[in-house]
Amino acid sequence: MRARHLGMDLTPLRTCRDFRLVFVGSGVSSLGSFITYITIPFQVAELTDSPVMVGLLGLVELVPLLFMAFIGGALADFLDRRRLIIYGELAFTLLTAVLLVNAQRDEPHLWVLFVVAGVTTAIDGIQRPAMDSIIPRLVPPEQLAAAGALNSARMNIASLGGPALAGVLLASVGSTWIYAIDLATFAVSLACLAFVRAVPPPPAAERPSLRSVVTGLRYAKSRPELLGTYLVDINAMFFGMPQALYPFVAKNLGGPAVLGLLYAAPSAGALLATLTSRWTGRVHRHGLMVVLAAAAWGLAIVGFGVAAFGPDALTLGLLGDRDGYSGILWLALLFLVLAGAADMISGVFRSVIWNQTIPDRLRGRLAGIEMLSYSIGPTLGNVESGVAARFAGTGGSIVLGGVLCVLGTGALAAALPAFVRYDGREGLARKIAEDEAWAARVAGNALPETPAVTFTAT
Repeated sequence: MRARHLGMDLTPLRTCRDFRLVFVGSGVSSLGSFITYITIPFQVAELTDSPVMVGLLGLVELVPLLFMAFIGGALADFLDRRRLIIYGELAFTLLTAVLLVNAQRDEPHLWVLFVVAGVTTAIDGIQRPAMDSIIPRLVPPEQLAAAGALNSARMNIASLGGPALAGVLLASVGSTWIYAIDLATFAVSLACLAFVRAVPPPPAAERPSLRSVVTGLRYAKSRPELLGTYLVDINAMFFGMPQALYPFVAKNLGGPAVLGLLYAAPSAGALLATLTSRWTGRVHRHGLMVVLAAAAWGLAIVGFGVAAFGPDALTLGLLGDRDGYSGILWLALLFLVLAGAADMISGVFRSVIWNQTIPDRLRGRLAGIEMLSYSIGPTLGNVESGVAARFAGTGGSIVLGGVLCVLGTGALAAALPAFVRYDGREGLARKIAEDEAWAARVAGNALPETPAVTFTAT
């Protein structure tokens, strides 16, 4: 079947050399990173046998992210974005080497896993805004939608193949080989990035400063359609993200090999949604679609909990008779596939809203805010699900979280009517007008002076 029949446009890969290099390099390193992403919580679960400790990984990751995403966004609007990405890859390479050395010990240090998880998130906060905002500089405007779809497919393939491969490797060769493989993927990524041309900052770029960060925050706050995308997704992920419980769900459904399937199933659903996403171009009520997709995520998570632990998972967990129920693996995976598809649909429409409401001069800073919005929810959600599992059992935590996700989505929809009514046709026209006005100001040198307050080392 031709790619165009699946709604995929490969033009950016054929015509844009630098996009092709970034696509290949980041695709290979993402595959390795997802393998490591599964292995760290697995090691923590093996060392502690505690859902709370696995959930606390999320808290350790959240703290640096809260600061570094803002700094990374400001830097992406001021420096060569390609250089920021390369520095990030070099830092990830070093951190993976630390994990490799730690895994070779007879008894790996738990604190090393937590420190590396936190530092990795800090580096990601610097690199990710540059990665997200570099794409419009590598492809022409008419190919941005195709490039976005290709990047989504790349991430979905990596998040599908990485966990599945991690499950097989954990069950066969262990964590040492996993970290060695991840280390090799960064060599490929760095080789590709070395051939990408420099991506200098846009004209009249603002120097990284507290004022420039506040400018991005004020812009985000002024747009109810942006606030809606952030809050609805944070709610859905906070209550409905059971990822920290996957190692314990896997024990109930078959062991380490099942763990990879659990991580991979949502990505399979997301990839399926991406490959069949042509219909999204005919929908203009983008805010409403984000709300419906978030509610669908919550319902699918409820189904996952029931399939994995039985229809009485919530009530029995609350009564104290926790876990130990036989689950239906294929049905649990099906619900995770549906959840992943719903999350991808939400992501597609959130991305469209962002592209239609964010001026180019603020792209890096808003990319940092976007990163927080899609990271805070899952990060805190892992903590929440781990703590809830102590009181309601693993299955009860999953089911209760899905229910609260649906209820919270409904409450936010009622509180943000402007977001629900958002029409993409009006948003696109407004963004074009804003960009034209800014271009006219640049041409007339009517720009504000560079702020004096800058980030400094302490």
